[in-house]
Amino acid sequence: MATEQVNPGSGRKSKEAVIHSALKLFNMSGYDGTSVRAIAKDAGVNLALVSYYFGGKQGLLEYLMSAFFEGYLQELEQAERDSASKKDTCDRLVYIADMLITYQQKFFYLSRFCHREMTLDNQLVRELMSSYLMKEKYVLIRLFEKILPDAAMDPSAAEFAVLQYRDLIIMPFLQPQFLREVFFLRPSEPSFRINYLHYISRWAKQLTGQRKETGELRSQPNR
Repeated sequence: MATEQVNPGSGRKSKEAVIHSALKLFNMSGYDGTSVRAIAKDAGVNLALVSYYFGGKQGLLEYLMSAFFEGYLQELEQAERDSASKKDTCDRLVYIADMLITYQQKFFYLSRFCHREMTLDNQLVRELMSSYLMKEKYVLIRLFEKILPDAAMDPSAAEFAVLQYRDLIIMPFLQPQFLREVFFLRPSEPSFRINYLHYISRWAKQLTGQRKETGELRSQPNR
């Protein structure tokens, strides 16, 4: 996936240049607010090439969305396998989060666009959810069922933990402008990833040790 590694000044008349321009314009004006003509003009290619490469704007949208989630899921599955050797469950969660955050930083504008599109209700979104996001859920549920102390007694515990964990990983790339304008954070920068992973580590420790900590607090006498 080389969507955001294209040099706009070279190789403009190419499939990569069309992808680069489409992604830029989709982020600026939205999918509905961007025409095929505008994409072709920005890419410096003949209008017919967009249809030749992708079959039109809808085909281009499907390509971008599928490419992003295919890569995202591959990163998740690889990270889940690689982290299995780690004895500390907190380290496993941080390692997987690191891989997914790094992936989204690498394809920052693609991540932002795809996550935003997934908030809509249309046929493409439903198809992506039934394929890629159901697989994501399966991988994460399987992971949390192994590491949560109360997952066996309360199956919903793993599901709610997955929702929290996934939101921590995705939210900065779904709403990067909110982070920049309100909290003055830049999720595309390496320093954000480093500091954010420290927080995720603390969150993971609290989550996996929650039963013990709660018991200790309840055992303390009232003052």
